Amino acid sequence: MLFISTAINYLSNRFPFIFLAFLFLTCCFKSHTETTEGKLDSFKQVVNSKVKFKDMLGVNAFEWNVGSQRVPTDPELSRFFKPFSNFRHYLDWHQLEHKEGIYRFNPSFGGNWKYDEIYRWCKEQDITVLVCLKTIPDWLNATYPPDKRDSENVPAPYGADLADPKSYIKFAQLGFQFAARYGENKKIDSALVRVDPTPHYDPDEVKIGLGLIKYIECNNEPDRWWKPTKVAQQTGSEYAANMSAFYDGHKGTLGPDVGVKTADPSMVVVMGGVAAEPDFINEMIAWCEKHRGRKEDGSIDLCFDVLNYHHYSNNRHETHDREKQRGVAPEISVSPEVAKRFLSFSEETLPGIEVWNTEIGYDVNPKSTQRAIPINDKSALITQADWNLRSALMYARLGIDRLFFYMLYDVSAQSTTQYASSGFVDKENKPYTSKPAWDYLLQAKNIIGEYYYQETLNMDPVVDVYALDNKKIFVLTVPDEVGREETFELNIRDSKFVRIHELVVGAQEAKATIKEIVDGKITIHVTETPIFVEVL
Repeated sequence: MLFISTAINYLSNRFPFIFLAFLFLTCCFKSHTETTEGKLDSFKQVVNSKVKFKDMLGVNAFEWNVGSQRVPTDPELSRFFKPFSNFRHYLDWHQLEHKEGIYRFNPSFGGNWKYDEIYRWCKEQDITVLVCLKTIPDWLNATYPPDKRDSENVPAPYGADLADPKSYIKFAQLGFQFAARYGENKKIDSALVRVDPTPHYDPDEVKIGLGLIKYIECNNEPDRWWKPTKVAQQTGSEYAANMSAFYDGHKGTLGPDVGVKTADPSMVVVMGGVAAEPDFINEMIAWCEKHRGRKEDGSIDLCFDVLNYHHYSNNRHETHDREKQRGVAPEISVSPEVAKRFLSFSEETLPGIEVWNTEIGYDVNPKSTQRAIPINDKSALITQADWNLRSALMYARLGIDRLFFYMLYDVSAQSTTQYASSGFVDKENKPYTSKPAWDYLLQAKNIIGEYYYQETLNMDPVVDVYALDNKKIFVLTVPDEVGREETFELNIRDSKFVRIHELVVGAQEAKATIKEIVDGKITIHVTETPIFVEVL
């Protein structure tokens, strides 16, 4: 016993991630005969009854994934948004402000995109848009030395004090113009709202309070330590200064046309998704307390409304050998522990603040370091489908408020670059075709999209309960990546029949079978592909 105790202490101190993974696996892979006494307490404690399953079905995409310049919402392209309820729109700054101080939205500068029509279509389709304003335009990039120019540089002139909100005034003015046009507030001085006055065959018009956008994100991954030059990376304090200007013009001190909240106090400002640990956000909070102070209720006057992070399930914490790096089934990766750290941090430090993960996913190219793997007779495409759907189920189980997959379309299925083949749509040939991952998410949305996660009855196999009014659906899956199969006996005493939904590749609807319940019980065959049992 002394040896075991010493070994446990050594592992927990020297290799904490491996030790946590070991503990998690120990919990997960208990006998499948466990009943409700085998529930995982941490999942019971974080039930988020305000979030529907469809809130886990977000996707990252671009305007050209919706349509073209001539046809902004082309049905041949936009039909692929069908499984998704949320659209994180990567929107480059130069599209709206190609020339300093001159704005154009409908059509835009870059490509003549009509954002009014795209966002109106999204609202009609009940797709919630998170606009991620990102990168810097050429006129700002030109302030950097030639050898340091990069569209992902910090959104401030070269040499500016990155800890001073005034350095980000141009980006914050863009936030004001965008929120004035697409937010809810119609009571804005029209003299503050500008569009390009240059004669144009299809001129833009000043519009205020269109009510099309509720969520806006201040840049993407500001902690970009992987960039070769430091002019692209911000510390937590520097990013807080950036956000303070973007949020409300640093509490209104930067002028009447600066900041999102200055234009529309109801618009929700999401912090840029970070790959960092909560320490980065802690630094932001400390900056806010020092430079923004506290509200009347005593809480810190923060410059963001949503905590946002990125995390992909893989084995990179275990190996630095790129040939061995790959994606990992979500439940046995470190993703649950990362999510719990952010959720615990939010609960303890930022009560009431939602937590989003706006980038997850798996590639299918066999050389990618984020690849899904073939399992027995399942191709990597099927594994990608399994793992993406199980990721959505897992994050709902953990209590994450919104989830976004990266991304809608492949860059190229032939590319070995990570994330290039993580799409739900293969565009190598025309007409474009959906992947199994697209099929599975659409079928799951059709079954439980409007339902709320209620509780987890068992952890191996996983047995989740989703509820809506008086209706109940069980979702069962084996949380593994070796092709394991199990059986589970469901106790259903308040009905005589269930409808079993089995996911089907190449279809928009799952296969449904009615089965009778005998003596209040039914035995379900469970695999690594989720199965849905609807109580009738």
